[in-house]
Amino acid sequence: MDSGQQRLQELGYKQELRRNLSAVSNFAFSFAVISILTGVTTLFNTGLTYGGTISFTWGWFITGFFNLFLGLSMAEICSAFPTSGGLYFWSGELAGRKWKPFASWITGWFNVVGQWATTCSVNYSLSLLLQVMVLLGTGGGNGGGYLMNKYVLIGVHGGLILLQGLINCMPIQYVDFFGLLAVVWNVVGAFVLIILIPSVAIKRQTASFVFTSFNVPTDLNLPSDPYVFLLGLLMSQYALAGFDASAHMTEETKSSDKNGAYGILSSIIIAIVVGYAYVLGLSFVVIDPAMLLDSANDAGGYAVAQLFYQVFRDRYGNGTGGVLCLGVIAGAVFLCGVSCVISNSRMVYAFSRDGALPLSRVWHKVNRHEVPINAVWLSCFMAFVMALPSLGSVVAFQAMVSIATVGLFISYALPTFFRVTLARGTFVHGPVHLGPRWVSLTVGWVAVIWVVIITMLFCLPVRYPVNSQSLNYTPVAVGGVLVLVLLYWLLSARRWFKGPQSNLHDPILTDRK
Repeated sequence: MDSGQQRLQELGYKQELRRNLSAVSNFAFSFAVISILTGVTTLFNTGLTYGGTISFTWGWFITGFFNLFLGLSMAEICSAFPTSGGLYFWSGELAGRKWKPFASWITGWFNVVGQWATTCSVNYSLSLLLQVMVLLGTGGGNGGGYLMNKYVLIGVHGGLILLQGLINCMPIQYVDFFGLLAVVWNVVGAFVLIILIPSVAIKRQTASFVFTSFNVPTDLNLPSDPYVFLLGLLMSQYALAGFDASAHMTEETKSSDKNGAYGILSSIIIAIVVGYAYVLGLSFVVIDPAMLLDSANDAGGYAVAQLFYQVFRDRYGNGTGGVLCLGVIAGAVFLCGVSCVISNSRMVYAFSRDGALPLSRVWHKVNRHEVPINAVWLSCFMAFVMALPSLGSVVAFQAMVSIATVGLFISYALPTFFRVTLARGTFVHGPVHLGPRWVSLTVGWVAVIWVVIITMLFCLPVRYPVNSQSLNYTPVAVGGVLVLVLLYWLLSARRWFKGPQSNLHDPILTDRK
């Protein structure tokens, strides 16, 4: 019994998952979920629209700096409570006996729904990327290329999730390989693109343009340049989400009371460094932002795809090399999806272990390989269902990104908030900590305030005047989740949900129908 398993037993849980992962493997899953190539590529259009290259070069520093505060606080708490439940378990322990059930309930639901939305948005983004790759590979938008319709798109989305689910049914030692592969793919792939794209480009921007150029589309009628810049932070914030995966993998990690915390911190730091190099590499070849965003271009307005395609076509007369570069990104996005599913399933497994989900006995089961296989398929099913509204409206995908970004960071902030308020004098740290209590409290408050700020920013209108077509659906999507979770609590869960409970004697304490 190593220190992680011993601490798990002290927290009241028996070892049910196979504890095979090393510190590197634990880091790998968080870094794979963050997946710089996925996050930056997915929302490159957003950053380019709201500020342009200045949103990348300065916005990345700002979001990276404050997310590091959040990571430091979460790492300290993870070291004290290394369980698969992660954030919802932390909230329950830190909120005290009176608030324990409600605190763990609200945190757990925001985290699990945010993770489902993340898996959905990642795979839908990959479907869109494959759509534009096929379009460019068959002649481009101006050459009569083939464009998948929305039904084919949702079919591709479902096929990708199915394949990721099958991979996650394998024993953890095999799934571990995909996490490590994702790290290598993201780091090597990013640096290949960082070197290759500027080298092939005939025209490159000056440093002055990259660090000072500000793109403000006049048709959006936004009130000021600072307002535009703040909206552009969404790209960087979304790209850095997902480092809670290290916490959810702690029951499968050796010496998790130390390695879970190290996984959180190392994934953030390396993602900030590699991500900044990647956004710089792209920024230096952005010649005409308006052309890249134009829906009438070869890539149908998909900025990164148009950028790669244009760079190779200008140099060699055709854009085939650009399509191959997009394949590097597609591989990274797929591996990100694999890691998202494993993180989702461990959260579902832990949450159902405490009876929080309907049919908890079903989702809590593990197979002979000690894999929570039912939780894997529930996570895949929810990620597919959440994309179905896209058949009726493209704003559905925007809602998924909103829930994935804002919802996840709310679940990150809640245990940190309880740490600096209700548990400020009672918290007992683990082997990884921030030193004097005042340092921990200061870091925690900065982290909480940052999440409050970004939550308000991402609820702001993105176009004026505001109407049904220009409405920012973030407050609707996130507010809808909050209302449903609170109603479930008031009408039912408050009578039976007690928060994290020991399972040392019973496999599960409650059976929710």
